[in-house]
Amino acid sequence: MSSAERQALVEQYKAGYDEVLRALDEFPKDALTAHPIAGKWSAAEIVHHLADSEMTSAIRLRKLLAEEHPLIQGYDQEAWAAKLRYTARPLAPSLAAFKAARESTAQLLETMSDAEWKHPGWHTESGPYHAEKWLQIYAAHAHGHAAQIRRLREALGS
Repeated sequence: MSSAERQALVEQYKAGYDEVLRALDEFPKDALTAHPIAGKWSAAEIVHHLADSEMTSAIRLRKLLAEEHPLIQGYDQEAWAAKLRYTARPLAPSLAAFKAARESTAQLLETMSDAEWKHPGWHTESGPYHAEKWLQIYAAHAHGHAAQIRRLREALGS
């Protein structure tokens, strides 16, 4: 990956929180826990997932930067959604956690060396892993969920 490609992904990553906020902006507040698309998470569940995923991803990047042979542990996002009460919690703390993790991690992304981007680690589910692979995943992650929130809103007829 070139430096310019990497920087474009960093900019996309940094814009992810605002993209999710825009998707939530016109979402009916009384429908945040609705499931208008069968088998898909509600908008509230997506927000809680983003917070947990973002905090997890922030630790993953830090492990890739600070550890010699980092092991990146996968997790069952469906189990987290059920066991961490994604349907019964207020959104504001999760939005704040999502934002803070993104901002803190973006500071690191802006200062990383070429060697740090390529420093090898191992992911328990996908094998060889490094910060560039991490960035490819998380630059698009929030945007993908923002699009999912928009589809939910459309399905509600709002």
